[in-house]
Amino acid sequence: MSDTGRDIPRGAVSRTARLAALPLGAAGRATLGIGKRLSGRPADEVNAELQEKAAEQLFAVLGQLKGGAMKLGQQLSIFEAAVPEEMAGPYREALVKLQEAAPPMPVRTVHAVLGQQLGARWRERFREFDDTPAAAASIGQVHKATWRDGRDVAVKIQYPGAGPALMADLNQLARFARLFAAMFPGMEVKPLIAELKARAEEELDYGLEADAQRAFAAAYADDEQIVVPRIVASAPKVIVSEWLEGTPLSRITAEGTREQRDRAGLLMAVLHFSGPQRAGLLHADPHPGNFRLMPDGRLGVIDFGATARLPDGLPEPIGRLVQWALAGRAEDVLTDLRAEGFVRQDVDVDAQAVLDFIFPFLAPLSTPSFRFTRAWMQEQATRIGDPRSDASRLGRQLNLPPAYLLIHRVTIGSIGVLCQLDAEAPYRGVCEEWLPGFAR
Repeated sequence: MSDTGRDIPRGAVSRTARLAALPLGAAGRATLGIGKRLSGRPADEVNAELQEKAAEQLFAVLGQLKGGAMKLGQQLSIFEAAVPEEMAGPYREALVKLQEAAPPMPVRTVHAVLGQQLGARWRERFREFDDTPAAAASIGQVHKATWRDGRDVAVKIQYPGAGPALMADLNQLARFARLFAAMFPGMEVKPLIAELKARAEEELDYGLEADAQRAFAAAYADDEQIVVPRIVASAPKVIVSEWLEGTPLSRITAEGTREQRDRAGLLMAVLHFSGPQRAGLLHADPHPGNFRLMPDGRLGVIDFGATARLPDGLPEPIGRLVQWALAGRAEDVLTDLRAEGFVRQDVDVDAQAVLDFIFPFLAPLSTPSFRFTRAWMQEQATRIGDPRSDASRLGRQLNLPPAYLLIHRVTIGSIGVLCQLDAEAPYRGVCEEWLPGFAR
């Protein structure tokens, strides 16, 4: 096996063993905790210590494996705002780390991939190249460099073996879904993993990603709100694009000012709703590591590995359904939900009950300005996650048509980020401008 083949753990047995260590570690810590409590240590103190160790192990395993393990960790980090504080606290710091950093691959591997992808004389294309990665993610890492024309650029390099590792991880992680369900109550992890698997091939194709970035860059050229770096060069496993110097959203989530939080939240919504109409694409990976707040107040978007092709924009029925719901037109809502496949024709549900189920989710659009908070998201998760509640029982009778699956997942993920930001903005106005069917 070559040097490059050893830098990301690819063996199914090795990777499965590391993933299996998560539930085994949890069981071991529980046993250790019982012993410590019997020795007289306070239960709260012991539980806090055990949860901190669980968080450390979660980050270490998911981060070191990269691939699908880290990708799932990044997705979970988006949704942690929905988890009750007493559950989420110990895991938040470990998960947020996955939004911006991971153990890097060795320098020899970086140089080998650049030689394979950009040619043996790849160094001549750069004035300078920093061997220390600026960021590392699930299937690749980014280095800062200076292109031969003097421009600062970001060089995104895919990990050798990322493809097999990604698919092997996602297959194995499905077996451990119960573990993550215990850490994140109310979250359906298996459907999330299935959706990640469905999009894995596209995300591994840096040619497709470069094309998507070119489309977004053209659509938002000279825009006053959104900035997308232009592609400088690309290959199947390397992308070179203009460097953006801004404040990562993960840092704003942790320590940003009120003005920064609100601005970032507003522009996240603008990108989400305007992208399909302007670029024919939906940016489908809303975790904070993919965004920067620029010094001039624009939102910088730096990763396009996950996009959905929507050449006709967002589906018009979404806006129309929102409009009917906000107007209290229960029968119209139910009729349109049946027409789009959200309620099967053979399912008997009460129109007002369906509206009562949907309406709380639309609070951000029912007023001129709305503040997304963790408490609001936790309230919604609790409302539909408790199997004893009327909302949960009704929710199980509804259906999510395949055409809306990715849109739904990205929307919920974006809301999770807005709740982490604690962002207040005129979201209704954004939808009135960009959501087809909403404002007539």
